[in-house]
Amino acid sequence: MDKIKRERTGSFFTPQIWVELSQKYLTDVLGVNWQDEYYIWDCAAGTGNLLIGLTNKYNIFASTLDRQDIDVIKDRIKNGANLIENNVFQFDFLNDDFTKLPKELQDIINDPEKRKKLVVYINPPYAETNAKKGTESGVNIGKSGVNLTKLRDKYDAFLGKGKREVYAQFVVRLYNEIKDCKIAIFSKLKILNAPFYEGFRSKFLAKLQKMFVVPANSFDNVKGQFPIGFQIWDTSEKQKFEQNSANFYDKNGVLQGTKMFYSYENIKYVNSWIIEKRCKEGKTIIAKIFCVGSDFQHQDNCRLNSQDIPNQAGFTIIEVCVQNIVECTVFYAVRHCIEATWLNDRDQFLYPKNTWETDTEFHNDCLIYTLFSNNVQSKFGTNHWIPFTEYEVDSKKKFESNFMSRFISGKVKNDNENKSLIKIEKAIRNTPLIFSQEAKEVFEAGKNLWKYYHTQTFPVYEIETYNANASLYDIREYFQGRNESGKMNHKGKDETYTKLIGDLREKLKVLAKKIEPKVYEHGFLLE
Repeated sequence: MDKIKRERTGSFFTPQIWVELSQKYLTDVLGVNWQDEYYIWDCAAGTGNLLIGLTNKYNIFASTLDRQDIDVIKDRIKNGANLIENNVFQFDFLNDDFTKLPKELQDIINDPEKRKKLVVYINPPYAETNAKKGTESGVNIGKSGVNLTKLRDKYDAFLGKGKREVYAQFVVRLYNEIKDCKIAIFSKLKILNAPFYEGFRSKFLAKLQKMFVVPANSFDNVKGQFPIGFQIWDTSEKQKFEQNSANFYDKNGVLQGTKMFYSYENIKYVNSWIIEKRCKEGKTIIAKIFCVGSDFQHQDNCRLNSQDIPNQAGFTIIEVCVQNIVECTVFYAVRHCIEATWLNDRDQFLYPKNTWETDTEFHNDCLIYTLFSNNVQSKFGTNHWIPFTEYEVDSKKKFESNFMSRFISGKVKNDNENKSLIKIEKAIRNTPLIFSQEAKEVFEAGKNLWKYYHTQTFPVYEIETYNANASLYDIREYFQGRNESGKMNHKGKDETYTKLIGDLREKLKVLAKKIEPKVYEHGFLLE
């Protein structure tokens, strides 16, 4: 298969390091003699590199839809590959009928006892229909239509939205048409924990015997930062997946530790929680929170700014006002204080326990974190997010809004009628907020940055460039400028600014680490 076609269909070579590790895991689960006791079929074999290292060639079958790949495997056999030529054949697993299989393999599939001894060992394509540039696969071309197979229509109800993904179609056919077999598969983890696979999980009843996860970008031509898991399923044991502990390895194959993966069944997500905190009509809107999804992979799509954002399907938009500022800044800080990595990419943020309500230090830490990490821009309306007075930063003009400094000082009255938050109201609404040491240091670092901005000299003919109401984003834009394509430069040329913004970011990291344990303690994330 040529490179462009392979990329379009989501077909990628399995690195030898993961081939060897997966075969070790199969030995751990099935026993040291498993290759003599079990039949092995790679029904998405490509050029056969997943089968390298297997020893009993008489029990191995390999198929793929592309004739060119079959020719490559057979050429390898002539050069010593440990396979039998008659057991290597062209077969379109998502479209062809099993009557096209070699008779020996048909006999195994049709025999209930032999089926229990069949291990379908695969790294199927990961293509998802209508995937766009920059999504998980990292492939730069469209994939529209790759899921249009006979299996897609046959198992429409079983797959639900999962029918968009090719690898899920492999799983559903194996489960339904080769009952009681073992499935040893490299795949994304959506069938374990993606919300739109909930219906799939209710029907796919199999025991996950063992699993490990590795970075996706350790695979050929995969650029995304997400986990790929090798899972060994026993479909003869009917269990609904709820959770599983898996070893995780770095790209060099070094064991890093263990991590729990959850299905999140019957659990509400954090977006449901923040939606309940919407402003009441007639409130003064001071910003908007925009988010897509409820997991780490959408972290960059969770923003707090002052732009007008058109409502679209799949978007959650929350207007921020005094009534819900505590909840909104908690939401924003929780979603951003922990770095998104390939390993936590699929972790879901959840509807919290009510313990967060009386944790005022947590509230105030989240407020400070949000104040110094948001994307509010004054050009989109009055900037209500300046946490200082004009006197504290020596502004050359009066601010349009002193809301935030007054809020911090306990001078903003809140008429919130949510009785569950009475304790919060009494604790922080009528008196100045009390900040932790970490929050204080962020506050001071931010003040130094604002003060430096307000020391800048502006000639009379450039006086309009001075923005007394500058937000953090505006200050960054002023010092860093933009490139020819209009994107903000990564850093500015002013050494003092570079030092001040660097100090603020370092202090924010310390504050984020302080907030992180509370994210788990209050149930926003599962350990």
